[in-house]
Amino acid sequence: MKLLVVGSVALDTIESPAGRAEETLGGSAAFFATAASFFAPVSLVAVVGDDLDEAMLEPLHRENIDLSGLHRAAGRTFRWAGRYSEDLLRRETLFTELGVFSHFRPSLPESLRDAELVFLGNIDPELQAEVLGQVKDPALVAADTMNFWIAGKPRELERVLARIHVLIINDEEARQLAREHNLVRAVARIRELGPRTVIVKRGDSGALMLGDDSPFVVPALPLHDVVDPTGAGDSFAGGFMGELARARQSGSGVMRRAAVAGAALGSFCVEGFGMDRLVRLQWEDVSARIGALRDLMRVDD
Repeated sequence: MKLLVVGSVALDTIESPAGRAEETLGGSAAFFATAASFFAPVSLVAVVGDDLDEAMLEPLHRENIDLSGLHRAAGRTFRWAGRYSEDLLRRETLFTELGVFSHFRPSLPESLRDAELVFLGNIDPELQAEVLGQVKDPALVAADTMNFWIAGKPRELERVLARIHVLIINDEEARQLAREHNLVRAVARIRELGPRTVIVKRGDSGALMLGDDSPFVVPALPLHDVVDPTGAGDSFAGGFMGELARARQSGSGVMRRAAVAGAALGSFCVEGFGMDRLVRLQWEDVSARIGALRDLMRVDD
């Protein structure tokens, strides 16, 4: 199935207890596409400035990533800097420079408008709606959002939620969106807004998926080294949607397998700064980690 992601490509500066990385390639679309590419071909739509040379884009030059929708504009590429606390549970934004991303208006090439699977990265819900107006008849649309849009553009976001099938957000965002502290009740309220399936990312507590079937919980794999959580959620989404594209269906069993694939890619992401760990992976690494997660979930009679 043809998979499309629309989001950001950025340069991130990250400080964590493990050290510092200066202007490493990141952004929601970059993490998503890299993770998804292990499972299926993926097309990326985003914008970068003319200050980003081809060498800096090298991590995205992978066999399964189509960059025909990556636009170049005059100006500086979107930049973000953040600092993580000692326990990596809190993040302080040091600066945000939108650059050319502030004028981003997604324009899908005709060749991408028949995508069957679409992921709307964490961008303005008005832009997410513009993308939905350009795709012809997708079989499944998933989206991400954040507290900034939940608070700042609630009506626009609700209009997008009414048109999607899957929402992937973290636990704080789910509670904020539903105005409900209990996570199960929060997800139930979110599902009333449109998405039939809601996946709640819970960091080192794993992920919770709630839909028409019984709840499904994916544990977080215990890791020796956690370096940088940036992009872990987008990597989860990429693994999830990539597995759906590979399987060419989205039934209950496939959705569960896709959630495990997402958790595997998210766990790799946090082991390095930016996309450093993801781009060094081989399929054998991914397959082994999916197996390790399945072992964590198995209970014998």
